[in-house]
Amino acid sequence: MIQMAENAKNHPPHFTNAAFDVVAIAASAGGLTAIVKVLSTLPAKFTAAIAIVQHLAPGHPSFMAEILSRRTNITVKQAEEGDCLTPGTAYVAPPDRHLLVNGDGTLSLSQSELVHFLRPSADLLFESVAATYKDRAIALVLTGTGSDGAMGVEAIKKMGGTVIVQDLKTAEFSGMPSAAINTANVDFILPLDEISSTLVGLVMGESN
Repeated sequence: MIQMAENAKNHPPHFTNAAFDVVAIAASAGGLTAIVKVLSTLPAKFTAAIAIVQHLAPGHPSFMAEILSRRTNITVKQAEEGDCLTPGTAYVAPPDRHLLVNGDGTLSLSQSELVHFLRPSADLLFESVAATYKDRAIALVLTGTGSDGAMGVEAIKKMGGTVIVQDLKTAEFSGMPSAAINTANVDFILPLDEISSTLVGLVMGESN
């Protein structure tokens, strides 16, 4: 009983009117267009938080949060150390920083070693989200080259979460979606224009 109470303290609170608390999105080449498409039709009162890893050139400032903010009704910001995941808000990993979700629902940024030559790493984001949110986590893999996200997808599925992958026909680059699909841990393989409504249905129990 004591152990259960201690564990409860370390778990983030569940969001109201949400079947899932967080949607973790991974993209690389072609990703900005795909992420805009997904976020642009989400309702302002989307009841889950969103964490985004988009592979960006290190050493250059990113305007991704500002671009996304102009295209969606939800709040978008570049993630900062200590941010607390909030429903209806998307947090974008800054260039050259891993984005991690802590056990209390706060965010950490890390310059720890590259993972598969990448920083930020979708695998690290997915694995941290899986550990914290378990069956209340959704992982979404969009267009991109390489295989980042595939190991993280397995972690999400192992902890009872849900995995969505952009279908190869609508992905500008098929490497990341294909690698995720090949894990056999995917729940939905969807055209890009069906992903947003599916997220709303899963999280809020309605179509947008």
